[in-house]
Amino acid sequence: MHMKRLNALLVFCAFSSIFACNNKTPQGGETPSTAPSDISLSVSAKDVDAAGGSFDLTVTSPTRPSVSCPADWVRIPEGTYNKETYKITYKVTVAANEATSERTANVTLTAGSLSKSLTIKQAAAPEKEDDTPKQLSLDKHSLSLAQKGGSASVIVTTPEPAELSGVPEWLEVTITAFKNYKMKFTFKAGANDSYDERSAEVTVFAGSLSDKVVIKQDAKIKDPEALDNAAWARGMELGLGWNLGNHFDAYTNDVASENAWGAPSATQATFNGLKAKGFTSVRIPITWLGHIGAAPDYTLDEVWLNRVAEVVGYAENAGLKAIINTHHDEDHGDGHWLNLKKAVDSATENTKIKEEFAAVWTQIANKFKDKGDFLMFESFNELIYGDNWDVNSSNPTKCGKILDEWNQVFVDAVRATGGNNETRWLGVPGYAASPNGLKYINVPDDPAGKTMLAFHCYDPYDYTIGNKQLADWGHTGTAYKNGENEINALMKSIYETYIAKNVPIYMGEFGCSMRSKSNNKAWAFYLYYLEYFVKCARSYGIAAFLWDNAAEGAGVEHHPYINHGTGAYMENGKEPVEAMVKAWSSTDANYTLQSVYDSAPQF
Repeated sequence: MHMKRLNALLVFCAFSSIFACNNKTPQGGETPSTAPSDISLSVSAKDVDAAGGSFDLTVTSPTRPSVSCPADWVRIPEGTYNKETYKITYKVTVAANEATSERTANVTLTAGSLSKSLTIKQAAAPEKEDDTPKQLSLDKHSLSLAQKGGSASVIVTTPEPAELSGVPEWLEVTITAFKNYKMKFTFKAGANDSYDERSAEVTVFAGSLSDKVVIKQDAKIKDPEALDNAAWARGMELGLGWNLGNHFDAYTNDVASENAWGAPSATQATFNGLKAKGFTSVRIPITWLGHIGAAPDYTLDEVWLNRVAEVVGYAENAGLKAIINTHHDEDHGDGHWLNLKKAVDSATENTKIKEEFAAVWTQIANKFKDKGDFLMFESFNELIYGDNWDVNSSNPTKCGKILDEWNQVFVDAVRATGGNNETRWLGVPGYAASPNGLKYINVPDDPAGKTMLAFHCYDPYDYTIGNKQLADWGHTGTAYKNGENEINALMKSIYETYIAKNVPIYMGEFGCSMRSKSNNKAWAFYLYYLEYFVKCARSYGIAAFLWDNAAEGAGVEHHPYINHGTGAYMENGKEPVEAMVKAWSSTDANYTLQSVYDSAPQF
């Protein structure tokens, strides 16, 4: 091609390209460069629910429009006007409508002589139910305050501010302001230094509405006076005792064995150690399963009986009182021969059981008839109907009648063997050995007048041996603040019902699963529980036997205090044993139940 013509062609193409670029159609919906002749809105009417909200309003206008809206519940902040696209976007925010009527707002956008309107309609708020309470109510109707003082609160729900009447001088009241139909009244008291409980019934009222709250404050604890009777004297003779638990009561495949549950064989050192540590008595639970021959003689295995006698001799040599019994021969739904359910349900079965029971106790009594009064017999352990541990739901009257029969068989069998058994101390428990079961049994007829009632106590279960293993116990804790009152009330009831009436009684088992010493709080409350419990028993003249199953490790049945083979301390047994021995044995006049209460842990 000729060079001049080629240059001309290139120049022409370049100008054509520039022209095309400057005149191409906008892409993506862009507004043409020509200004619009009117105002247009992306939305001209908007419905909004009562909760309010926000939405975008895009306006196309030849110039920046001005916005006016007289409604203060609509907010439209300034937007940025794009002069090239002639557009501006507003973020319109509508506040919540708390009124129960619909409302409307008109938004006007103006640019010179041009204008357009947006109508906003907002739904009404739903009709509110009248939540004004019709009655005055309290979140609790009783409050308890510790003897040392403290505070407790009640929350009042009321249609109008409430007032109080009947507030005694020993209570101070703090009131929180009335809000949302609620008020809180906090009652505070100083120490109660009297031996009488303080109580006040306070009326809370608003207009014609009223309710009552009772505030009680514990009294100072007063140790009861020692009694001059045989029941008190016998409690002091037995004193603080210890159980050789999970030992001769252990069994596998329905055959009792001293080592069945891993215990070492007991030795003289075991009992010497107990005596040296401050215990005065030992309870030796014995299971006779697998060592009883066939009817009608029910002959006891001589080897087993002789081993029991050997261990009883260890206790005698150490200068300890001793108790032996029939233990896991009891039926707990597992078919053992001492079966309360069978006896209650069948007179024939009851007769058979009583025959075996009499034969077993006759042989035990004969074996020990020449032993001194240091030795005591206990009829059985914790008899229940089937697997029902609850006294009141077990048909307690019928069960109590059978237990009375069995306890009488026991007393008669022992006394009939003669020798020292004519006057030996005997013990008889009630249903489940529970203190609540005692009222359903009677003390057997006994020509010697030396039969004691027996009970066990692991109260409160959720703290001592239950699965919950509560973190603390007592008035300075949080998990079981009424602990001392409950234990004191139980011991006082035993004292007044039995000991004060010269009916001897003892506590064959008590205990609390050992806590970890690495947990300072748990350990402190554990020691406090044991000390308070034993001091309370001592104050009311109730001999008490600690349960020791030598179970090392952890768990809800963790009671390792004394090694069953050596008499030495196990794990961390020294501190709790010393606390209990002090609680029983101290003669310091200033060491009282109140002083123990006052020493409760503070965390």
